[in-house]
Amino acid sequence: MAAASLDLQGLLARLDPTADVAQRHIWLIDVFDWLRGDRASPQAAAGRVSLLLGAIEARPEMRARLRAWWQAFTQTVDLTTLLADYGFAPRTAFLSEFSERLRRKILPGTPETTDASDLFRMVLPGVFDAGWIALLDEDQLARIADLLADSDPADEGGAPRWRHTVMDAVTYCSSQVVAAGFSPELRLRMSQSRAFHSLMSDLDALREEMFAPPADPGGGEAALQAAFVAFRDRLDACRASASSVYTHLEDNGISVGLVFRLRQLRERVLRIRELLDCLMSAAPAPSVARLVGRLVLAGGERNSIRALIATNSSMLAAKVTERSAETGEHYITRDRGSYLRMVRQAAGGGALTAVTVMLKFGIYAIGLSAFWSGFWSGLMYAASFVAIQLLHLTLATKQPAMTAPAMAARLRDIKSDAAVSDFVDEVTHLVRSQAAAVLGNVGVVVPAMLVLALLAQLALGRPLLDAAHAGATLQSLSLLGPTALFAALTGVLLFAASIVAGWTENAFVLHRLDSAMRYNPRIGAFLGAARARRWATFMRTHISGFASNISLGLMLGLLPAFAGFFGLGLEVRHVTLSAGQIAAAAASLGMPVLHQPALWWAVAAIPVIGVLNVSVSFYFAFRLALRAHSVSLGDRARIRSAIRARWRSRPISFFLPA
Repeated sequence: MAAASLDLQGLLARLDPTADVAQRHIWLIDVFDWLRGDRASPQAAAGRVSLLLGAIEARPEMRARLRAWWQAFTQTVDLTTLLADYGFAPRTAFLSEFSERLRRKILPGTPETTDASDLFRMVLPGVFDAGWIALLDEDQLARIADLLADSDPADEGGAPRWRHTVMDAVTYCSSQVVAAGFSPELRLRMSQSRAFHSLMSDLDALREEMFAPPADPGGGEAALQAAFVAFRDRLDACRASASSVYTHLEDNGISVGLVFRLRQLRERVLRIRELLDCLMSAAPAPSVARLVGRLVLAGGERNSIRALIATNSSMLAAKVTERSAETGEHYITRDRGSYLRMVRQAAGGGALTAVTVMLKFGIYAIGLSAFWSGFWSGLMYAASFVAIQLLHLTLATKQPAMTAPAMAARLRDIKSDAAVSDFVDEVTHLVRSQAAAVLGNVGVVVPAMLVLALLAQLALGRPLLDAAHAGATLQSLSLLGPTALFAALTGVLLFAASIVAGWTENAFVLHRLDSAMRYNPRIGAFLGAARARRWATFMRTHISGFASNISLGLMLGLLPAFAGFFGLGLEVRHVTLSAGQIAAAAASLGMPVLHQPALWWAVAAIPVIGVLNVSVSFYFAFRLALRAHSVSLGDRARIRSAIRARWRSRPISFFLPA
């Protein structure tokens, strides 16, 4: 404590109201550094506030110097920027705000500033400060107000100058709310926007009553309260009008930029209410302390890149997973008939994948560079996957990332034991569907590939692959190598393709492209009205699948090329494609390959690849969907326990229908 007092005395000795702006602000930063101390606890920092107040109050000349310092500070620093704008993005676009936050993290600030927002960021930079400010009691707050009050002259109407500053901040915030409400992006999506038209006039009435000369104290107070209630109700009406945009977005697609503007508008409304609490409270000091603590927290969020991404992507994630859920429902089998239909569709997908493997070896035989080989392979994969989609066949590993959101959508009401049991039933249906799809794909792609390789050998007069390439293919797919890692990486790509699908469908709906295709005069003149309607319906139905299949194909083809550019040596391992490659290599080597361990190590890798493809993509998609639907950790634990119990009691239900 003695050392702390010694530091405090030296700190107070440096208090100089005549110093230049930078030195005055450096002294303020040092004061708050001293208050924080070693950040042992917020209680310790709050105790140091009492030490500081006692040291100043014990010396009249120190009180006078502090008041002179505060007067110089308030005359040179614009506090309205702090009260009205701190914590808000000056840019309404998500990407520009992201760039601004990144710049602020990299470049240092300077205390030589008259912008209170920039200075506040250096004086109170972290959440710890909000903690100890919240612990200040009424006595400490009253002593702080008393130390600074005499240097704050009143106007002719008797209102202190700080009230004018706060009212100016309310005016600036309100003008931003009105500007946002009048922007066409929000106005055209609101149920009604009339509340924004009268907000500023109600604020003018409140300002007039607040700073009117005190002719009749009783009547003046009643008129002030009436003006305050009118403005507050108008503000709430503006907030309700802005909230109606969310309903429009739920039905017509999500825009990150629009969500960003809506969040900014809502936060500004809350800031106005906090400022009004300071103005209307009989004892404003506690309200001011709460406001300062809230500004500290807002500054932390304002500087956080993670918070920016999290807050503005949560709603988009919910919509993406919801649209994936709509698609994923088609991949879940719940009875024997749908189970057998899934097997047939997967068998057809496996047969078509055998042709894909043949085309892949043909592209590699041309001898293109790594990039162009990957590019044309990616286009070929994409065309094959789209063909599987249009023929209503199934590629097994594309299912999990689509079915996971469908599963998570059932967790919105999971409080009862019956709901948990129903969800576990859905899990067994899902696992059974995945098993049927994988077995159907692999069970057909192998014999189909053997037949195609035999036909190619008869047509070419030589094996499809020479011995060196066939052996290298088996070795690259061996379980002893990095195959498991590459299979998990492919699972991540499958999840990424589902995100692209959801995002693309959301953008398609948001920009009303189906309506444009149906009613645009030029499109109608080119295609004809009836054909334009058919194309619009077709694209609305299949746009998600097209986006998923094309993006997945390009990623499977181009990832090895891009990874090779950086010397990473990454490959992709898709269970159906890998099974086809093993069959092609075995057919090229002939019957003696059955005696080679390389074949059986590659065959042993197939179930591992399948499990990792399915589980990794499902894990990431399910985790995203859980977050989008705000499923609690407790409910997740109950679900895991119920699934384990079902596995112990009826394991066969996970693989075969009843």
